[in-house]
Amino acid sequence: MYYKLSGFTQKLTGSAPSTAYSPQGLRPSAPVEPPTMIFATPTKIASESGSVVEYMGVNKVPDLQRLFQTADGVPVHLKRGLSDRLLYRTTMALTVGGALYCLVALYMAAYPRTSSSDAD
Repeated sequence: MYYKLSGFTQKLTGSAPSTAYSPQGLRPSAPVEPPTMIFATPTKIASESGSVVEYMGVNKVPDLQRLFQTADGVPVHLKRGLSDRLLYRTTMALTVGGALYCLVALYMAAYPRTSSSDAD
């Protein structure tokens, strides 16, 4: 059974399938032809493309796997060289600085300054 909100009683009432799926008396007006696609390049349906997959660039995964899997004693997060070391050290410095700032803020909250006018 299908239900529809009655505009008069504001309650659910039984309804036919066609009126239940078109609320407020609106009738579906499906376009006869699909709208035109708005893409810069033509697209293919997956079944049309076949088994060949096209990528936007060169597949770098095998090279990166070779780089990260070498047993040279360097941690994985530092294997890519200078940029990784710089990012790692910056992150560690910000972490330590943030922890110190947090401790200072906690100290200041726990022991607030007393003004000289309170002592009088």
